[in-house]
Amino acid sequence: MGSEQFLKIENTLFTAVMLLYLAAMVLYFIFLVIKHVKAGKIAGYVMVIGFVLHTAALVTRGIGAGRLPLTNQYEFATSFAWGISLCFLMFLWKYHFQALGAFVTPVIFLLIGYAAMQSREVRELMPALRSNWLGIHVSTAILSYGAFGVSFAVSLMFLMRQKMKDNVFWQEHIPEEQKLDMISYRAVSLGFLFLTFVIITGAIWAERAWGSYWSWDPKETWSLITWIIYALYLHLRISKGWKNKSAAMFAVIGFICVIFTYIGVNTLIPGIHSYA
Repeated sequence: MGSEQFLKIENTLFTAVMLLYLAAMVLYFIFLVIKHVKAGKIAGYVMVIGFVLHTAALVTRGIGAGRLPLTNQYEFATSFAWGISLCFLMFLWKYHFQALGAFVTPVIFLLIGYAAMQSREVRELMPALRSNWLGIHVSTAILSYGAFGVSFAVSLMFLMRQKMKDNVFWQEHIPEEQKLDMISYRAVSLGFLFLTFVIITGAIWAERAWGSYWSWDPKETWSLITWIIYALYLHLRISKGWKNKSAAMFAVIGFICVIFTYIGVNTLIPGIHSYA
């Protein structure tokens, strides 16, 4: 089977994944708004199927391109969505509350939609990207952003739950505020760990590619800003006991910085990372 055939298969799988994530999002909204419990359970199964096909799409893309599918806007956007899906399913399996999907799936679908608008053309890698560090650096970024995406969704749930105290359905199907706060904290901690690896591996890779560990490229700078925001979150939580609403707001702001680091910097501020 030739590379073009693999890319055609990937294109079909990508379309199916986008439709499955859309279906899951609609079902989760039905669950939360119309209070249809069965819809939430079905949505969970749809997400699993979508994630499996998403994984297959990335693998097929990699085979068709002859390299890791992590080198342009389209590939990273769909991988970013895959990372959030992975982290969501992990947290769903551990904590068992379907309502989380109503807050995570819109983020996933928006990222998939963004990916769909990007060029899917397979181009020859520029010299700086022909490195074994590519897989380590970008894969840790995907896992980091995925965990931050979950913390963002859980924090939004926390903030909305405070305003829905009289809603019996919300009280029954959404964990108590203390548990939501703890889940968000764990997601941030996981994301922060991987983001630290992102910066370290990026610095090592940069030194080998360009002869300098740090060049204050816009993406490097905003990655550092994002790292500092989450480091401040963890510091204030551990040393000052920051929890609940303040911590939730911090987590939301942190993810906004993540999105700007990925989309905003590439779109608005040209730099040596503009291809990624």
